Amino acid sequence: MKIIELYGGEVPLLSLEIFPPKADYPLDTVFETLDHLIDLNPGFISVTYGAGGSNQARTVEIAARIKKEYGIESLAHLTCVRHTRAEVDGILDELIKEEINNILALRGDLPEDDPNFDINQQEYRYAFELIKDIHKKAEFGIAAAAYPNGHTECLRLKDDLINLKHKVDCGVDFLITQFFFDNRIYYDFMDKITSIQINCPVVPGIMPVLNARQIKRMLYLSGASIPGKLLKLLDKYGDDPANMEKAGIEYASSQVQDLIANKVPGIHLYTMNKYRQITEIVKNVGLA
Repeated sequence: MKIIELYGGEVPLLSLEIFPPKADYPLDTVFETLDHLIDLNPGFISVTYGAGGSNQARTVEIAARIKKEYGIESLAHLTCVRHTRAEVDGILDELIKEEINNILALRGDLPEDDPNFDINQQEYRYAFELIKDIHKKAEFGIAAAAYPNGHTECLRLKDDLINLKHKVDCGVDFLITQFFFDNRIYYDFMDKITSIQINCPVVPGIMPVLNARQIKRMLYLSGASIPGKLLKLLDKYGDDPANMEKAGIEYASSQVQDLIANKVPGIHLYTMNKYRQITEIVKNVGLA
């Protein structure tokens, strides 16, 4: 089944994202988390992909087991930076073999540990090139990323929207946004993309802030802005981990409740492989 077929119901579709454990950790650790997350009855679960393909094999294995053992559709992330077209073709063969029908197509982060890396020397430079190759290969369902705050490498938001439109026109079924902490950013983003005829479902991605140090890394990677309300919580509970987690759960729950009230097509939660906190959020908002 293509995941796009799951959207359009009266209740927003709940989806969750997990990541493979590091290479020196057993896979059982992520399945212990999944044993709890499936109780939330998500429409699908996405599985992230290590930088430069470092966890590619584990992504495929986990995505396959989610579908076969848990009976839930899986969305396998696939990045193309530093991959050749032949390598991508081989990964697509693996996904077909494992009967994985849906892919989140991403360019991927540029390597920070290689000062000589030149994206212009790569076979893939943009996600739309990957999307085209996926379509040529087989009838996959394809999702892509959207950036309500703008992509960090794009100097003008107008150009970022043009790039997004091109990516969607290459054959994207639906979009999942990068996390944001102020829903007004999402609503403003939706107004902008609707004005340029991007009409596919755009699912808001929500990242609960569960500790103060975590958010610094997230802001650095994403370029997302932080609203005053959340900043006050960080100032108040930055040195109080238990209350910071509680406040973060409440903040994320409030975000999701507002999004549901405004008729979003779905809610995509970046779980960070933390089932207890995610379960609390989902129950707070009535999606489980």
